[in-house]
Amino acid sequence: MHQEMSLKAQLRAEALARRDALGEEIRIEASLAIADRVAARLTLEPGTIVSGFLPIRSEVDPRPLMMALADRGARLCVPAIVEGRLEFRHLVRGAPLESQGFGTYAPGADAAVLDPSVMLVPMAAFDARCHRIGYGRGYYDRAITALRGKGLSPLLAGLAFAVQEIEEVPAETHDVGLDFIATEAALKEPT
Repeated sequence: MHQEMSLKAQLRAEALARRDALGEEIRIEASLAIADRVAARLTLEPGTIVSGFLPIRSEVDPRPLMMALADRGARLCVPAIVEGRLEFRHLVRGAPLESQGFGTYAPGADAAVLDPSVMLVPMAAFDARCHRIGYGRGYYDRAITALRGKGLSPLLAGLAFAVQEIEEVPAETHDVGLDFIATEAALKEPT
């Protein structure tokens, strides 16, 4: 277990270093390409709840995709960290955002809490099986498990740059595979 964790930490660090090395212009263009790829893949009914995220550091910027989905009638939410778990709060234009630590923001505690049926998922690394390495805190794995515990089965769409792909993610029993991962180069589905 400890050896697997240190391997994950090493793979995470290497993938993040490759992501960090991408120039800002490349990240912007790639984020727009990813937005187009995911928007073309998703069919949404008006009112569908989509959880996105507000990007930190060198992450894919999902905001163009979130706006495209909102234009198609999606209700947007983003994660807030509450007592060590994620709570998906309704994102409303003009509503104030609060710092969540880790360089990210979310609507305040008075925002409606929503259960997403589509989740845009950030990551540090991924493989061809659509397994991901997150940032090591397990927030998304626990949130997805909690939603499934309520009888929900959200579509899990990973967003990453192609340079974040690795040969194989060392999967653990609590890790949740994604339905697909979109990069600027391809849309990958589990193999």
